[in-house]
Amino acid sequence: MSEVALNDTNVAAGAATARAAVLNRLRATDTAFRTLTRLAVYTVLALLSGVILALVVGSVPAFKAFGFSFVITEVWNPVTEKFGALAPVYGTLVTSFIALVIAVPVGLMIAFFLTELCPMWLRRPIAIAIELLAGIPSIIYGIWGLFVFAPFLQKHIQPFLIDTFDGVPGLQDLFAGPPYGIGMLTAGFILAIMVLPFVTAISRDVFDAVPAVLKEAAYGLGCTTWEVFKHVILPYTRVGVIGGVMLGLGRALGETMAVTFVIGNAHTVSASILAPGTTISASIANEFTEAVGDLYTSSLIALGLILFVITFIVLAIARYMLLRIQQRGR
Repeated sequence: MSEVALNDTNVAAGAATARAAVLNRLRATDTAFRTLTRLAVYTVLALLSGVILALVVGSVPAFKAFGFSFVITEVWNPVTEKFGALAPVYGTLVTSFIALVIAVPVGLMIAFFLTELCPMWLRRPIAIAIELLAGIPSIIYGIWGLFVFAPFLQKHIQPFLIDTFDGVPGLQDLFAGPPYGIGMLTAGFILAIMVLPFVTAISRDVFDAVPAVLKEAAYGLGCTTWEVFKHVILPYTRVGVIGGVMLGLGRALGETMAVTFVIGNAHTVSASILAPGTTISASIANEFTEAVGDLYTSSLIALGLILFVITFIVLAIARYMLLRIQQRGR
């Protein structure tokens, strides 16, 4: 009996040792995983801090030389070293606004069609075609916009807009000037095409998440398709839709090559959206390799800092809107 008891004790001790080894291995693995995730977060924060620090340090000479007037001055003359960010900031905001005005309604309608109205055999080809738009390099959009889309606008669309709104108060200035083909409207159209896949894809996913019982109940009460979309689907998915819109806006604000090809790259502020202009990204891309002197380089870096601030403000507004919507829905 003593030998049996001893064997049982040895077996129990061995099992306990094995369990302890397994627990120690799992504990070590979990500790390593926690450390790696924490390191990943710290790495992102360090990179972001490094980018902000580099932009701030690099833009100090420009802001020392021009002060706050750098933001509200239109002049951009490398010869006399007089620089102002107003024209690039204005062009960035105007082209992004045009892109959203075009892309958001079209993207929502495409998403609703794909989820509610499109035949099953056609749904996948259209979805793939929309997603392919997101995979096209931006320089291809720029080349197509310069050699195909801009001449089309110059010949057909811009003359029509100029003649239609001629004499209309307010709109006359908005669509004034000769039809160059290139300009802020053309850049806005190109950005809208580039933003469209993001808005459509996210909207389609959130529209799919709407419970079928809600839509069926609305149709059962006699609601039309438009009323179901307006009063059921959009209110239910507003958080996701706003997220998709803000993602598209972020893409539009920072786009470089496609805009550079078609906007005209003129450091001017014009009330007409048909006139050439520039954006922050386009200005940096065009002139950074040619920047001679510390002040010129610092002014371009200051443009990057302003773009960073604009993007941060947009994201902050988006988070605030989402927070208000979530609080209201509770």
